[in-house]
Amino acid sequence: MIRPRRNRKSPAVRALVRETTLSASDFIYPLFVHDKNTDEAIDSMPGCTRWSIEGLLKEAGEAQALGIPAVVIFPAISEDLKSSDAAQCYHDEGLVPRAIKALKAAYPDLCVITDVALDPYNSDGHDGLVAKNEHGAIEIINDETVEVLCQQALCHARAGADMVSPSDMMDGRVEAIRTTLDSEGYQDVSILAYTAKYASAYYGPFRGALESTPKAGDKKTYQMDPANVHEAIRETLLDEEEGADIIMVKPAGPYLDVISQVRNATTLPLAAYQVSGEYLMIKAAAKDGWLDEQAVMMESLIGIKRAGADIIVTYFAKQAARCL
Repeated sequence: MIRPRRNRKSPAVRALVRETTLSASDFIYPLFVHDKNTDEAIDSMPGCTRWSIEGLLKEAGEAQALGIPAVVIFPAISEDLKSSDAAQCYHDEGLVPRAIKALKAAYPDLCVITDVALDPYNSDGHDGLVAKNEHGAIEIINDETVEVLCQQALCHARAGADMVSPSDMMDGRVEAIRTTLDSEGYQDVSILAYTAKYASAYYGPFRGALESTPKAGDKKTYQMDPANVHEAIRETLLDEEEGADIIMVKPAGPYLDVISQVRNATTLPLAAYQVSGEYLMIKAAAKDGWLDEQAVMMESLIGIKRAGADIIVTYFAKQAARCL
């Protein structure tokens, strides 16, 4: 009789034949920052915090000490700085540039990634600039948005970002950002593109963290239809051609098939974002005693890696790194 169980008979044997492994170096740790002197717990995301810059430095240092190589910054911008043209997003003395400079001064070897999108700065709450068509309906205008995104990416590069990460899903923005960075002497600043970002209901807690919910309409004209996978391959090939260094699928857990198919379509490094809703479901179920938080957390992460992701963006990064 053939007995596959022989390869499962002990922890040592299971370790020898394990096909997929996780390490802290697989993680990007998302961090929220605001322009206050105090740190604030985020109600919609238990265990996560809006950090002051001082708190951000402490948290990033702890993550790096655990072997996590990269953080990505998400800013919570005060309402008085939001506008319909989102001009605060490329202000050289704004919150994100100051956070980048502080992080790079404290931890030169930490990879600092920034989110490039307008929704934290846009008084309309959208990832792009908003206009009204002849019927009075709102539209997210593509090319004008891309021009602003290029200025935002350039601002982050000037501050010392190692990598910019456009999450807006505007057409042509990877090529435009790459051209802008190169023309200004920032050829070494990488682009991590949100290549297949779906119009997902799993983002709700994140929008609560940044208070960036759209004032009108939704994001379905620029984020992808959850029913589509061939479209993700098309977006992957386009982003690769336009100069992306790393591509990403978001969300991760409900889109493991997309991760797998994208992995087969490109040789670029592939990231996947375990989003706020995925995180919160595990936290909430564990709080009520229905799930073993640590076990389910690790199983969810290994599933994302097994599907083909090289990199995982996760709010569990520190917690998982401690387990590992």
